[in-house]
Amino acid sequence: MDSHYSETAPDQEATQPIRKKRPVWVTFTWEIVQTLLMAVVLYFLIDTVVGRVRVENISMQPTLHEGQFILVNKLAYRLGDYRRGDVVVFHYPINPEEDYIKRLIGLPGDTITIQDGRVYVNDTVLEEPYIAAPPEYSNTWHVPDGQLFVLGDNRNQSSDSHQWGFVPVDYVVGKALVIYWPLEELRILNQVPGVRAANDTPAVDNQAGEAPSVEDQPGFDAYPAAQPSAP
Repeated sequence: MDSHYSETAPDQEATQPIRKKRPVWVTFTWEIVQTLLMAVVLYFLIDTVVGRVRVENISMQPTLHEGQFILVNKLAYRLGDYRRGDVVVFHYPINPEEDYIKRLIGLPGDTITIQDGRVYVNDTVLEEPYIAAPPEYSNTWHVPDGQLFVLGDNRNQSSDSHQWGFVPVDYVVGKALVIYWPLEELRILNQVPGVRAANDTPAVDNQAGEAPSVEDQPGFDAYPAAQPSAP
């Protein structure tokens, strides 16, 4: 009598190695690490585009006041041009470790004259509704190539180009965008129309007998921005 012997095939699922589950604390820790890494990367990406500064003095009153915090567009002059009337942040030329905030008045090649409480750019008087009071000093400056002329809106209480000279374009950090703190003072900056001042504009209108206003004169109001290489 023949005997039949059959062997049962081993269960394939039983032969597969059993994966150990990670402890909950390991998974939780890894997720935290990933979140922190992403936060750090985002912080540095944002920091290369937007800066934050705190106003420390009264030199830009009434536009800016002590204690206000401002966002600064660091790419403004990498991608665009310098424009008269912009509020800009820059490294103080005498001590580049300090950052100043002032209003851009003169571009390379401009002649700036301050006389009888008025500011002239290339013999064209500026209309400046943003200043605290007319300047009580007088002088003339010729802005060299690669330099900028800046003034504080609080003209008689500001350390600026009328005292220590010009700002190299390489020292410019960026263009002030908005006051973001305190919240009740939230406001967009640089809403002043671009100042126009042609190099060949006469100082006095022969017919009217008055210095021409910048709104009435043709000319240029921008300067191609150099690529900043901050110290």
